[in-house]
Amino acid sequence: MWKFPDPVSRGLPGGSCPGTRGAAKRLDSRPDRRRRHEPSSLRHRRGPLGAGAVPERGRAAARSPARGGARGPAGRTAGRPGRAAALRPAARSRNAAAQPLRHRRLFGRARRRRRPRPRGRRGAGGAGRRLLDPARLPAAAAPPRALRLLFLDGHADFYQPEAEPNGEAASMDLALATGRGPAVVTDPEGLRPLVRDEDVVAFGIRDAEDAARVGSQRIEDSGIELLDLAAVRQAGFGAALERALDWLTRPELLGFWVHLDADVLDDAVMPAVDYRMPDGLSFEELTAVLDAAAASGRMAGIDITIFNPALDPGGIIAAGFAGAVARGLRS
Repeated sequence: MWKFPDPVSRGLPGGSCPGTRGAAKRLDSRPDRRRRHEPSSLRHRRGPLGAGAVPERGRAAARSPARGGARGPAGRTAGRPGRAAALRPAARSRNAAAQPLRHRRLFGRARRRRRPRPRGRRGAGGAGRRLLDPARLPAAAAPPRALRLLFLDGHADFYQPEAEPNGEAASMDLALATGRGPAVVTDPEGLRPLVRDEDVVAFGIRDAEDAARVGSQRIEDSGIELLDLAAVRQAGFGAALERALDWLTRPELLGFWVHLDADVLDDAVMPAVDYRMPDGLSFEELTAVLDAAAASGRMAGIDITIFNPALDPGGIIAAGFAGAVARGLRS
């Protein structure tokens, strides 16, 4: 029957098995085999490499004649073997020497610094993270109804609930913001309307035919300043943009908010939207609009909507969109 070997056959300290006493001594002197309960003074004298070595500052004290240590001819301390300087190379720190190699391999990976994220690969969600600080947007603290609205969208989003074919509030947002619709969404805390018709500029809209076909209420019959895509092209982009900003920066109110729907862009450069339409603004024109808005000093903030990342698996469209937005907001 197999029996657990005795201490002598295992080569533990005190055993007499030939060739094993030295191995047992080396195992017993490894840092991770030390006894945790021994006094700190004893651990200090043992040193990081076992019973024969001491810390650097301990060597000087051990060699001092006042401590009873005399230097021998070979640079070793007489009477206390195992204290040669070679045991503690100067190039290795005390902490590194005290750690077993396997410990440094396992836990050294956790201390490695993460590689910096490559530039130019951020998604649209993080494009303006550092651009929209309060110093750049002096009107950001404006109370409700103290701001105008620059509405950059391919759709008027002016449907009434009974006419919207898909039952989506996203197709009614401008109507709801101007007080048209159920009170539960148009009159929060008695603030109806959130923005008055005369304080809105709708820029780049191009869905008038589709809206008329399904019976949407007409944005043309409201007091909203309408600069649809046809009017922008007819007047010239620069003149239309100047007219929009003149309307938004009148002195009566503090500033304006920007609503940016990705489908205001040309379908050729922005197909990653839910409801696609031909034509639209280019990336350069979008950058120019945002640049002029930010440079006016009256822009309070911006929301960006409808971009659908599921339609852009490679992230190429998002990179172009984010770049256009970021360039425009750096003013």
